[in-house]
Amino acid sequence: MLPILLHDGEGIAGGFLSGILHPLTGPDHLVAMVAVGLWGAFLGAPAIWVLPVVFPLVMAVGAILGLAEVAIPFVESGIAISAIVLGLMVAFAAKPALPVAALLVGIFAIFHGHAHGTELPASADALAYSLGFVLATGALHLAGIGLGFAVEKPGGRKFVRGCGAVIAIVGLGYLTGVL
Repeated sequence: MLPILLHDGEGIAGGFLSGILHPLTGPDHLVAMVAVGLWGAFLGAPAIWVLPVVFPLVMAVGAILGLAEVAIPFVESGIAISAIVLGLMVAFAAKPALPVAALLVGIFAIFHGHAHGTELPASADALAYSLGFVLATGALHLAGIGLGFAVEKPGGRKFVRGCGAVIAIVGLGYLTGVL
């Protein structure tokens, strides 16, 4: 019954729940979005809030492009590469200037948004669906930020960097087709 509920075209039920579930049920999306929050927390203020704001704003642009059927090449590869690169940024404790970090996050957000836009269920309400995936993305960013706070604990820096390495490995698995 759940699949019927998710695609029944009843506005909030059809679009909103589908939108929330999309980033949560795709591990490639999930790890990349957690990585954004994790990296933001690792970088500290103001990146802790700038990166998780930039991502959904630019992701919305990507979704509009997807809904408008504007072709972007290598979207799935871009999503996998986003997990690899963002995971490596955390794993190697990379601390670029904030504009560079925000630009990198924004570039990857285009791919994620495009995938959300093109995978909109035909009967779903586009606005409700978009609201759902933006809110789920924000929740995943918050989860990453929460994990990132471990950096302040004994052994936390190694834990956070290890999380980054795991994210990069998951992204590599998707890029190579292993996952």
